[in-house]
Amino acid sequence: MDLAAARTALRAARRVAVLTGAGVSAESGIPTFRDAQTGHWARFSPEDLASLDAYARDPDTVWAWYAGRYADVTRARPNAAHTALAALQARVGEGFTLVTQNVDGLHARAGSVGVVELHGNLTTARCETCGYVQALPDPDAFTPPPACARCGHRMRPNVVWFGELLPEAALDAAARAFESAEVALVIGTSSVVQPAASLALLTAEAGGTIIEINPERTPLSAWAALTLHERAGEGLQQLLHA
Repeated sequence: MDLAAARTALRAARRVAVLTGAGVSAESGIPTFRDAQTGHWARFSPEDLASLDAYARDPDTVWAWYAGRYADVTRARPNAAHTALAALQARVGEGFTLVTQNVDGLHARAGSVGVVELHGNLTTARCETCGYVQALPDPDAFTPPPACARCGHRMRPNVVWFGELLPEAALDAAARAFESAEVALVIGTSSVVQPAASLALLTAEAGGTIIEINPERTPLSAWAALTLHERAGEGLQQLLHA
């Protein structure tokens, strides 16, 4: 499939599923998960900070790291890829589902609605006791750990850690969207982290079309009708604008 045919397929599709990864957020200046290990944090591996064991052992250190990442994403702004996907959703309508592996909330800030967040959201916390989820205060006024507004107990970062399962409701919603999609867009992800990496295969197995945007070839590239070897913003510009 060439670019013109991909544009035609996307314009004709009434059901579109999109998966985004770290490459989309990188264009807003947000470091990838492992690139965030700089300065004081360079002596830690992500596994030292993003696991239930690490949190049980040293919750203050884990929260300090996440508070820094929260401040970073709050300062960041949605980029051209985020706004292009929000515009695509407005055009497609109810048949559009955006699934993201990112935890920065930038898709929603760009205007996307109903975003399926597979790995959680850094801008919220979840109660360890009752499961209540609440937004974090402004970073300048935030002293971790937050207390639950419902029951008063300590809250944890509302993200998926190493060794934890993805939220069942989010994964089910993502699978349904890709199973029924006529076109699947996979943007800015290495397509190696499961189970997200297999979502687009559900589209292919149902006879749909996969379009991939990523600077490097990935395991999904062999299944894609078209791969644009571009950064997210540039690739979407080429795909959405003739």
